[in-house]
Amino acid sequence: RRRRLFLALDPVWRSVNADDGGSTSPWRLVLQLRAEQWRATGYPHESRAAALGVSADSVEVWLERILAAWRSSQPEELVEPWDWYHQNGEAARRLSRLVPLDSLLAINRAVFASLGADPDPIGVEYDIEPRAGKYPVAYSTFGARTRMTGGQWVPGEPWVFASYRVGGIGSLGELLHETGHAIHIGAIRTRPAFNTWPDSDTFTEAVADLVSQDLYQPAWQQRWLGDSVSRAVALRDQYGSVMLDVAWALFEIRMFRAPEQSPNEVWAEITARYLGIEPHPEWSWWAQRGQLVESPGYMLNYALGAILVAQLRNQLRAARPVGPGVDDPGWYAWVSDRLYRFGLERPTAEVVAGFLGGPVSPNAILADLKSGSSGPARGH
Repeated sequence: RRRRLFLALDPVWRSVNADDGGSTSPWRLVLQLRAEQWRATGYPHESRAAALGVSADSVEVWLERILAAWRSSQPEELVEPWDWYHQNGEAARRLSRLVPLDSLLAINRAVFASLGADPDPIGVEYDIEPRAGKYPVAYSTFGARTRMTGGQWVPGEPWVFASYRVGGIGSLGELLHETGHAIHIGAIRTRPAFNTWPDSDTFTEAVADLVSQDLYQPAWQQRWLGDSVSRAVALRDQYGSVMLDVAWALFEIRMFRAPEQSPNEVWAEITARYLGIEPHPEWSWWAQRGQLVESPGYMLNYALGAILVAQLRNQLRAARPVGPGVDDPGWYAWVSDRLYRFGLERPTAEVVAGFLGGPVSPNAILADLKSGSSGPARGH
């Protein structure tokens, strides 16, 4: 059954890559045309790395090290891709029963309120009911913006849009992430010319997960859901999807460098070597992420975001040593002052370096993967 559901996406893969032939694959043809421009102007992943003050030469090495650390903790035998997803989804299967659809907003609000970030006074609005014609992807954006009136900051109106037909851990994690974006928007305190954010960049995606990553801590699960799984089980759920994103980012870098290659073969080699997935070069199953088509290089945002959020959370743990699931009402004001408030007033690399006290590094996420613990959620 899992295999049948997995292969149901084959029409999507073929729409992107056809039969993987160089002259018939739409994606390969477009990639080769783009490559000519990138050789002159620079590759997409290079600018994304530079925005964080990371050398472009470092990125590929970091991705390989992270994937190797993940692989070293996994079973030696290869598994089929449909079974790989199942293998890394045990925590969600066991805990999703505790998150019915009608509880999503209540849990979400309680979690953020415990950190001094109650969405209501911040002005966050939610449109999460599915309806015909609604954009299907969850996202957050500005409504009214924060503004200075009479010497006082007036709250704005951040909006969260999603379409939830079911509850569960996946829906809760996404809602926590989107609310993480919304409280970021709500904390911006700068003049109108800079009162926006670096949308769709690594920093923005990373700070949206400062709270949502607590979902994978057993103590947090016990507090907010009433039950928990072991840290080892939670770790596989937490990092399984991240490792796929890291693999896609590595895939793009290698394809950008040599677009004449077969993407199916490149993907099969990466996923077999680093994820322990049985290679299937006969299928273009890499082609299920829309970003690969519409935003070349975007997958690096997720990979670098995972690196950055692990390091940010590590720094937070040192500054605010409070356990996961424990109230910390001063958290939002503290983080807002140091990370959220700048909008576009300061470059991302400057904000990050100032907070971390040094350069971005993969050491925190590597320690998480090697130790089997990602404890530094929100610095906890």
